[in-house]
Amino acid sequence: MAKAAGKSVRANRRDVALRTVAAVPLNYALTALATIFVARILPGSPAQASIGATTLCFAIFAVVAMLCFTVQSVGKLWLTMIGAGLAFALADWLLVLTGGRL
Repeated sequence: MAKAAGKSVRANRRDVALRTVAAVPLNYALTALATIFVARILPGSPAQASIGATTLCFAIFAVVAMLCFTVQSVGKLWLTMIGAGLAFALADWLLVLTGGRL
């Protein structure tokens, strides 16, 4: 019985550690890519678009950080965040290739 409880505590610690890494550094990278994307598609001057994108992505960062501790599956969380990051990176790259605003 004690071994089963030990595995449970170890698994919980691992889940919390993985969620914390997803909520802070991975979330930061994802939000940075989202900020770049939003800044490139917003109308207006580049300075206004950058400020608007940064302000919007502060809220996105907070929501994603809370979601990291809300979802049940850590694996699905990581796959979703990595997939979203790759999608934003691809979109940013395509915007640069097609002459998007720098």
